[in-house]
Amino acid sequence: MLEKDYHRLLRRQLKKAGLQDSDNPELMVFLNSVNAAYNSFDRDVSHLENILEFSSKELFESNKKLTNERDTSITKLGHVVDNIGGIIFETDVHGNFTYLNIAWEEFTGHKIKDSLGRNFKEFVLEKDVEETDEYAGFFVKKRSCFIFKAVHNEQLLWLELNAKHFRNIENESYGFIGSITDITDLKEAEIKLQKASNSKDEFISTMSHEIRTPLNAVTGLTNILLMEDYLPEQVENLKALKYSGEHLLGLINDLLDFDKIKSGKLKVQKRDFSLTYFLDNINSQFTLLAEKKNITFEVVKENKISDNIIGDKVILTQIIKNLLSNSFKFTEQGGVALKVKETRLSENRISLGFFIVDTGIGISKSKQTSIFDSFVQASSETAVKYGGTGLGLTISKRLLKLQNSDLKLISKLGEGSTFFFALEYDVDKNSNQTVFVPAPLKTDYKALNINVLVAEDNKMNVLIMKRFFANWKINYTIAENGEEALKHFKGDNFNFDLVLMDLQMPIMNGYQATKIIRRLKDPVKSNVPIIALTALAQIDIKEKTKTHKMNGFMGKPFDPDQLYALIKSYSR
Repeated sequence: MLEKDYHRLLRRQLKKAGLQDSDNPELMVFLNSVNAAYNSFDRDVSHLENILEFSSKELFESNKKLTNERDTSITKLGHVVDNIGGIIFETDVHGNFTYLNIAWEEFTGHKIKDSLGRNFKEFVLEKDVEETDEYAGFFVKKRSCFIFKAVHNEQLLWLELNAKHFRNIENESYGFIGSITDITDLKEAEIKLQKASNSKDEFISTMSHEIRTPLNAVTGLTNILLMEDYLPEQVENLKALKYSGEHLLGLINDLLDFDKIKSGKLKVQKRDFSLTYFLDNINSQFTLLAEKKNITFEVVKENKISDNIIGDKVILTQIIKNLLSNSFKFTEQGGVALKVKETRLSENRISLGFFIVDTGIGISKSKQTSIFDSFVQASSETAVKYGGTGLGLTISKRLLKLQNSDLKLISKLGEGSTFFFALEYDVDKNSNQTVFVPAPLKTDYKALNINVLVAEDNKMNVLIMKRFFANWKINYTIAENGEEALKHFKGDNFNFDLVLMDLQMPIMNGYQATKIIRRLKDPVKSNVPIIALTALAQIDIKEKTKTHKMNGFMGKPFDPDQLYALIKSYSR
């Protein structure tokens, strides 16, 4: 190979070494090998450069494509965020806005550039927030949600704020991201529903009062006639009249209580009460009914039971009375029994099993599930023969469900029924409670040394009360409304031991009058016992009278024995 055919780098090296004209065969072989290596290296470098150039072009195109896609995504995301139909925001850890979408300006009227860097509390005021606890906890908890109102373009808006805490890639607290959504339509619908519900409650309350008031007159006058002298042939008529009035009252109570339970407004209230007195009271009330029907009734304690327990006595009373009334209704021969058994769960907690056993008509197996449905009875013949609304078992079952229990049944047609349930109670070992228990039915009453102020606007109720008090030799004063009742608290001649306060009166109702009385400076006047007189169901009235610091309530129509026992408990 001639020197001129060598690789340029090899020629340069030969020239430096002065070996251009060498004829050494071995050297020539070596030089040819080196030249081949140089040429091979050049070809590899050229190939690599081609690859790099091609890759560079591909990388450039990919980068250009990704950049375009990123810009397009950002643009699309911006369009989505700005047209999402609600406010999207971001804040720092202190609640200062770091990002707001265009909806912010549409909803609030504030410019984004003027709002960034400012705290959310400058725009969302606490007085406008529906749930102030959530508002106070915002930017403290990991998640927060509350509803607030705002006025924009003279229109009231209801907005819901949702926010979530987030961290940066170093896991450091970075701030909050969230949304504010217009829920005005939903809120207005909720307000309308609430108004409708309130209107319904007001209607039921009014109807309850309007129905019970004349019913009070019927049963009250019947009781008075039974207390006074009457012809022997009149006794059956008077007893029938009394039974009809009490039966009608029971139907009304069932319907009102069912409505309250169904609407979810009934809450379980735990209070100390004596189980012994409770059972004695049940025994005294239903023993009389058993005597009238010529059947037996007994309350059986199957083992040693605790006395002072903590639970809702009102609900327990309603359940037991519903079930016993049901058993008595369908039992013509034999008897009815209430059995109670205690199971100790711990030192301070027990489970009480209640069994209502009767020898009545029984229930067929096919009907044992459906009888717990609303307005359902075992058969149409049963409804015609025995009457009732078919709500007693439904109400009892729902009342038990409120306390995580259930009503169960064992029955055989023609052989009687057993309804049973269990409830858990705390045991109060340190209770010094004094429990008032209505006295059993009386045939005569001793005079009571007590001065009573009666605030009552209904003339018929006043007439009945006067007749009761005349028989019991009670000193009393009548006030036609709350305002008139307050006049008797003025001056130094106040000498009342008890106030019987009707709740629904014109000019000033019982709640308003009681509120003023409890604020009087004279402790004798401000602490006078006040008993509410009401035609409302117990479920409606219990918490209200307690809130207004009343000492209790007496339902209308009045039971003369219970009213007498109540007044006697405050007599001198």
